[in-house]
Amino acid sequence: MYIIHHQPPFPFTDISAQKVRPAMIPQHHYIAVIDFGSQFAHLIARRIRQHGVLAKIFTPDMAASSYADAKGIILSGGPKSTIGADAVPYDPGLFTLGLPMLGLCYGHQLIAKHFGGTVAKGKTKEYGQADIQVHTTDPLFVGLGTTERVWMSHWDVVTKLPNDFQLLASTPDCPIAAMANPRQRIWSFQFHVEVNHTPHGMKLLENFLFTICRVRRDWKIQTIERELIKDIRTVAGKYKKVFLLLSGGVDSTVAFALLEKVLGKKRVYGLHVDSGFMRLRESAKVIGALKRAGFSNLHVVDASARFFRAVQGIVDPEIKRQKIGELFVEIANEEMGKLPLADYLLGQGTIYPDTIESGGTQHADKIKTHHNQIDLIKLMTLQGKIIEPLRSLYKDEVRLIGRRLGLAPSLLNRHPFPGPGLAIRTLCSTGDSTIDQANIINQQLQRIITQQHLKVSAKVLPMRSVGVQGDERSYKHPVAIIGKATWQQLNALSIRITNEIFSVNRVLWLVQSGRSLSQVLSPAVMQEAYLTNDRINLLRVADDSVHQVIKHDKLMDDIWQFPVVLVPYASQSGHESVVLRPIQSQEAMTVNFYRMPYPSLSRIVRQLKTLVYVEHIFYDITNKPPATIEWE
Repeated sequence: MYIIHHQPPFPFTDISAQKVRPAMIPQHHYIAVIDFGSQFAHLIARRIRQHGVLAKIFTPDMAASSYADAKGIILSGGPKSTIGADAVPYDPGLFTLGLPMLGLCYGHQLIAKHFGGTVAKGKTKEYGQADIQVHTTDPLFVGLGTTERVWMSHWDVVTKLPNDFQLLASTPDCPIAAMANPRQRIWSFQFHVEVNHTPHGMKLLENFLFTICRVRRDWKIQTIERELIKDIRTVAGKYKKVFLLLSGGVDSTVAFALLEKVLGKKRVYGLHVDSGFMRLRESAKVIGALKRAGFSNLHVVDASARFFRAVQGIVDPEIKRQKIGELFVEIANEEMGKLPLADYLLGQGTIYPDTIESGGTQHADKIKTHHNQIDLIKLMTLQGKIIEPLRSLYKDEVRLIGRRLGLAPSLLNRHPFPGPGLAIRTLCSTGDSTIDQANIINQQLQRIITQQHLKVSAKVLPMRSVGVQGDERSYKHPVAIIGKATWQQLNALSIRITNEIFSVNRVLWLVQSGRSLSQVLSPAVMQEAYLTNDRINLLRVADDSVHQVIKHDKLMDDIWQFPVVLVPYASQSGHESVVLRPIQSQEAMTVNFYRMPYPSLSRIVRQLKTLVYVEHIFYDITNKPPATIEWE
């Protein structure tokens, strides 16, 4: 897979310079993915690659002649509206190439608009799974049923078919969920085939690739590894050394191993910075594991006091991330300055979700700034001072590369842990508990609960968290649910609430009390609280308690990641609420909340209730979208 930008911002992803890969590109059939800023544009390319086919990503303002030799075109989704003033500019020549085309989400709406159909704001927003009714036989739906579960994330809908297009599928909220003009070989879906939550999405994509586009299956993991090695050699040259920020997580560990393989141990210097925001005994465990794996050129800096000073008094999550990211770079520069040779590149274990959520590709909306994608890092990238060998890969692909490098499963199968650590799992607050239109929201909640025929109650909470809705960043309130319900019922309720109530992007289930919602939560407010040693230490103990249970119950392999979040929502100062956020995923771009066995959940709750300052325990029952994995 390649990424092509009109003005390439990253040295690792540009192939416009023919010096980089002159001979190999024409040897492969490929599909052109036109990126309109979707959180999933790379995921589309990755799914194509899983089918053994090369994919290249282009920006929509590039001349259509740039990809005229493709075997097919896929138009991605995106955060903009095709009927808005800020609609993404594109070369209309892409519709005259005569290549097979598949539009997804924004791409679906763009095709409708371009060919004379009508696009309008939907009566309701759709985030999450929906069931489409397939109305006709079509080559793309061969092997599928008349009812198919798909995954939606959109506000606008196509309300009128363009001339010569036929309706393929619909849902109650989306009358034109799929359409086609077979004569021109154009298909488009409002839903996303590239996400795991569309169960037969890979089959739909397979039909498009091999039945419609007739591409060759000649792109393999071995090829990807060879290209990564070529990229490292191109950027580092014969003499440059790499100074790698090494957290000990999967991504930085694999980056370290890959760089050492290509450049040799003497040219790769690993620095582990203890920020003070690590989990219980995390740094010691990381260093021990890496040394056992044979990483010798490894160094440690304890900078915890500096990190606490840098974020003192900060509440805003974006500022918090920026401060932490800047300090990582500052410390790295200081340590590099102590070395005898100045010709170093700064290495990072950045993977693609870090860049796309940080608004790192053209037209993408910034969801949250990852610590390895701050403005300073982007400036250094433009200056050719950064090397990020994994930045075009997803987590599961990184693990595949790691296995090929011979790394131990204990290093590769660790749960992802964010660079800023517990700092972004410890919410801060000025003590403001106001909620705009709280009564209206609570009335809407009651209406939905009544329609779902559930014996639960709900209340909007004064805290806020980051989400992603329709490929855009959201920073909205969660809702608390209390009462007995099955995981299936809670999932359905969560989807309805976040789809229908605009000011909500997350739903929590209160798990530790049998009392009524008003009795439990009415006295609680957001307390004034900032990042302190005491709060981080409380979260360390809570996090460790949770992970001890899931390890004991052998649930680690079932759970992709398990953030434990501390929120200063309580009835008295110094007390906290804990939010459990276990999720399942393959690539972190879309997730389902994990349906934990009730005995394990009960054990976790009992453990957490022994902690003196923990007042409420919530379970996050929100998928992504509309909620990101981390709260900040």
